[in-house]
Parts: sequence; C-alpha cells; structure tokens
Amino acid sequence: MSDRVAHLFPFIPINYLSKTLDWDAVKIGRPPSRSPEIKTHSGLGFNRRKYKNKTCTSTSSRCGRGRPTPVADSNERSPGKEGKHRAPLNSSNIITLTKHTTTMTSNNGYLKNDETFSTRAIHEGNEPEQWNSLAVVPPISMATTFKQDGPAEFKFFEYGRSGNPTRGCLEKCLASIENGKHGLAFASGLAATTTITHLLSAGDHIVSMDDLYGGTNRYFRTVASRMGMQIDFIDATDTKKVEAAMKPNTKMVWIETPTNPTLKIVDIAAVVAIVKKKSDCFLVVDNTFMSPYFQRPLDLGADLVMSSVTKYINGHTDVIMGCICTKRDDLHERLRFLQNAIGPVPSPFDCYLVNRSIKTLALRMEKHMQNGLAVARFLENHPCVEKVIHPGLPSHPQYELSKRQCHGHSGMLSFYIKGNNLEVSKKFFQKLKVFTLAESLGGYESLCELPSVMTHASVPKETRDKLGITDGLIRVSCGLEGADDLIKDLDQALRAVVSV
Repeated sequence: MSDRVAHLFPFIPINYLSKTLDWDAVKIGRPPSRSPEIKTHSGLGFNRRKYKNKTCTSTSSRCGRGRPTPVADSNERSPGKEGKHRAPLNSSNIITLTKHTTTMTSNNGYLKNDETFSTRAIHEGNEPEQWNSLAVVPPISMATTFKQDGPAEFKFFEYGRSGNPTRGCLEKCLASIENGKHGLAFASGLAATTTITHLLSAGDHIVSMDDLYGGTNRYFRTVASRMGMQIDFIDATDTKKVEAAMKPNTKMVWIETPTNPTLKIVDIAAVVAIVKKKSDCFLVVDNTFMSPYFQRPLDLGADLVMSSVTKYINGHTDVIMGCICTKRDDLHERLRFLQNAIGPVPSPFDCYLVNRSIKTLALRMEKHMQNGLAVARFLENHPCVEKVIHPGLPSHPQYELSKRQCHGHSGMLSFYIKGNNLEVSKKFFQKLKVFTLAESLGGYESLCELPSVMTHASVPKETRDKLGITDGLIRVSCGLEGADDLIKDLDQALRAVVSV
C-alpha cells in the first residue's frame, strides 16, 4: 500500500484498507469495490458463537442461559456469507501520521493519553458493514423477540433481554475504550453493582473502600449483608489495611478511586498485588469519577471495572445506565449469565443515546478537566473557603499517585465552605446562578450538591463524620460552560453568605 493511500486514510486499520478497497478505483476516483475475501471480526465485546453450527458450549439449550449476546440481528448481513466487517480497532493496527497526531491540551504532568482513544470510541462496534443498509449510525432495534427458523434455531438473537443489536454495539464500544475484552451494559450503575455481587455466595467476605458512593455503601450494608455476606469497610488508600482485612473467605475487593465525595486516590496496582495472592478473589474498581478516558483500571491489573454510565460516559444527563468491563473470559461468562438471569438490562434507545455520547467523550473530558482545575485553583485561594480537594492540586495527599496512574482528572472537586455548617451551605446554594443544585455529576451542565444530606444521607452519621462528610462539604461537578463564568458564579455566591 502506497504512502499516498495511507495518507488519504490515516485512521482506518491497515488490514481493512489492504483487504477491502480497490486501490485502482481509488486512484481514478470511481467508487471502490469491496473485496469478497474480508473476514468478519469477533462479536460485540466477546467472541462470536456460531449457534447454528452447534459450536456454542452453553450447557443449556434455552434462551440466553449463559450464552454471550451475539452481534447481528435479522437485518444484519449473515457472518460467513455475504457479511463484511472491519477488523477491530486497536493501537497496533491504526495508521498514525506523526504530523497529525494530537495529545491532551495540557496533561499537567499526568500520563500521556492513548491517541487512538477517540478513533476507537467513534468506530468500534459501529461498523456500517454489519448492516444490510450500511448505516453509518447503528439503528435502534426495539424488537423484544426475533423470528426463528425452527424451534431453538435462531440466527443471532432470540429475546430482547438476552441480547439486542443496539446494546451489542454499545457493549463492544465500552469494552474497547476501557481496554477490555468484554463489555456489559446494565439498567443503572447500582444494577451493575448488584450483578457483580451476585457472583458471590452467602458466607463470602467483601473488603470494601470506606469512602464510596452512598448507594454502594447502602447496598452493601443493608442488602448484601442481609444475604449472608460479610463486609468490612476500610481505608484502601493505606494498602496495609487492605492486606490486613483479607480473610480466607474474602472473595471480592471493591475500591472506588477517586472516592465520592472526598476524592481520595487508591493505588490500584498495589491493591492488585494484594488481591492476586488469593486465586479465588477478584478486584473491582468503580471508575465513575474518571471515565475510561482519564483512568483505565484494567490496564493496572483490576479484574473488573464498573461505571455509572449515567455520569461522564453518557454526559448529557438524560440516561440512567451502568456498565462492567473485563479482560477475563471466566468472569465475563458468569456475568453474561447473570445479566440474562436477573434481567437488569438497559433499553435499546438508551443504548443508542450512550453510544452517541461516547463519540465526544474525549473532547468533553478535556474541557471538564480544564474547568475543574481552574475552579479548584481559584477556590484554593478564596477567603471564604477552608479547604479544596482536587487530585490535580499539589496540596492533595495523593497528588503524585494521581499523576502516576491517571491520564488526567475530571471536573470533580469538593471544598469546605467557611463556617462549615448547614445554614451557611443552604444559603450558598440559593445564591448560585450558573451552577445547579442537584444530585448526579458528569453532565455538560455544572452541578453542585451537599453530600451530607443528599447523595450520602443514607451513610450513618458517625461514618460521615469519620470520613469528613460534614454539612460544610460541597461537591462540585464542573460542566462545559466557560471557566470564567463558573468562577464568577462561585465567587459571588460565597461572598454573599460568608463574611470576610
């Protein structure tokens, strides 16, 4: 393949270019023909099973019991016949032109990011060749059931809970951007958490981070414990405490980093080393606050990474969803079975919305980071603020660790308002004009909230006090507005309620 042709198609996989296009046609400008010899790639987030050829190793013949969701639907080109797919995108088969490569706007000392991230976010799982129509945007398949050629003889899908074409596209894309092998989408972040916990049995022990999302804390304390599981909450920023908490029956270690809402950073690789000493234990990392753009726990050795897709991955405050990604085939098979057996799946329309949102994830995260760091630096010197918590500030206790394991930081920060009491905090929220007082985070709009009475109200007060979740701790999610507008809004609200 000539350099000239490679220049014309700088971000298309080499093997796709060489096998698919008629280069003589490209040179003279006529529509290129497609080669009949191009091979199909593996399925959306997992290896394709040829059900009709009876190569599936599932132990049950019924609907979706332990089977991975296949790729295609009845409108898709049949693989192995006339179907033509691009090879999966990865950093090894993307043509890179040095003069056109881009990096983060300003990495501020963080790890350099993967330059293929946006390419994979846009193309992986979205190949037009998988549809008869060659649609550039994957269609929304709302069907709940699919016609079969005969009893238990279906082509790709049989029932919407067990598998859906639109969801399959999203799951493959999610796996790619997390640098995983398999991706699974769920109806919410807590649905993903619940499904992971169903991997365990009564009598099993969980080591959990003490500072984490209030909903996860509530689920472990009031639901999982009632099902006979033992849970110990520890400060995982101290890896000695993680090791000390491990027991013979420990089956899962759950960490969140950065933590919600005090933004502690956990050394993922160090915790991985501890967990790997037990062959029957796995590590889960909640990556919600960072998104896969700024942190990829699977690359650091984590077994599972979960996210509330509702937040940064979707980023438009219009979808509730969760996801799990992994490189492990064994955990994927078990989770895929549970996804179907429990049934916490998202709607096809929501999958379509999230798949769309991922295309701009890198751009959005860069702006979130810029705004968050600008706001944090401003607040750190503000006379109405006692303390600012942001991993990108040298004052953060895990500042150096953050630089070593992350590619940047999101728009999340927390700060203590002077006075540190509920009345002052309430008055502050009333004065805001650009920021919106609301739960959630990671959207294009800037939000702030009071965790002690909102997202973490279900956490026992003694635990909140121990973690520093006081009535004066304000959590901020910086959106995509102008940084100056955000700073001016916070400044006027602070000065209106705090005497300086």
